[in-house]
Amino acid sequence: MRISACLRSGLAIAAAALSLPACGSDNETLLTDAKYEQNAVQDVKLFIQDNLDEFAAATAELQAAAPEPDEDGWSATTDEEAVDAMKAAWKKARQSYERVEGAIAVIFPDLDYSTDARYDAFIEVTADDDLFDDEGVTGVHAVERILWADQIPEPVLAFESALASYSPAAFPATEAEAAAFKDELCARLAADAETMRSDFKNLALDAPSAYRGVINSILEQVEKTSKAATGEEESRYAQYTLADMRANVAAGERTYQAFQPWVLSKGAEGEEVDEAVLAGFDRLSSAYDAIEGDALPPLPEGWSEQAPTEEQLATPFGKLFSLVEHESDDATPGTLAYDMTRSADLLGIDALP
Repeated sequence: MRISACLRSGLAIAAAALSLPACGSDNETLLTDAKYEQNAVQDVKLFIQDNLDEFAAATAELQAAAPEPDEDGWSATTDEEAVDAMKAAWKKARQSYERVEGAIAVIFPDLDYSTDARYDAFIEVTADDDLFDDEGVTGVHAVERILWADQIPEPVLAFESALASYSPAAFPATEAEAAAFKDELCARLAADAETMRSDFKNLALDAPSAYRGVINSILEQVEKTSKAATGEEESRYAQYTLADMRANVAAGERTYQAFQPWVLSKGAEGEEVDEAVLAGFDRLSSAYDAIEGDALPPLPEGWSEQAPTEEQLATPFGKLFSLVEHESDDATPGTLAYDMTRSADLLGIDALP
């Protein structure tokens, strides 16, 4: 999704050309801020809709891949092929959702919670000792916790087992549990995904939801790395958090691309802001791409984000943490978060409530 210098130059020329009166027209008009905004929001709406369509399809695929219930349930050993298919569908669903979560959290906060809240957030409110039903702990991470029940990292186990109302992750061990997983937990996720997909079609998206929402995703990048130290990171069972972060940043860049002609229409200041935003996306994307796999790098021994040593900061995790912490700081000039906020302010896009 990176925008080349040539494309940026072309967009600047196009923005200038579109702002000129049409030769020979009786209705000579300028391309107004309102029209730039309309074009950008329509583009983002199509992007979000495409991803919600993919999310709904992937969650339905996940449910369909669940083994038919039998008396001893299922596991990664006894139903390896089905579990692998569910994991693949889960990852597709996860990618689609992470590309739009900034806007979805604003537009559908209740559905975002039931779909994307973490295990600890749910049981802090209400205890839930039934892993497989459609009440209490639900959503992508509830399903993830079951699918990767035999591969949960030790820091995650240490964190969760100390929680009040903790119930160990497990595969369905009975016919009733397998049936509930397929027909309740997975069905709830698929139903929530379908509700978002269908309701969004007729929704009048606005610029703050489309643009400020994705800025919030950039601000939250540091939280995703911070929580790795305590076993609280987001996709912690599948070790997929770095893939989440890549999807967030790719979506942020794609959203910015929709608003870029409007930014460039603001003359020299717009061009300066545009260059700064693109450089920020390049720094963050390049750092993510330099790390192999979908998991965050291992934490250095004795890691403390409050007082990391030079040796710890020189590790792959330390370098990533330092960069993400910097780029997510919207109060420091020269960071991606700061420059994305500048671009929104330049366009007069209201802050979210």
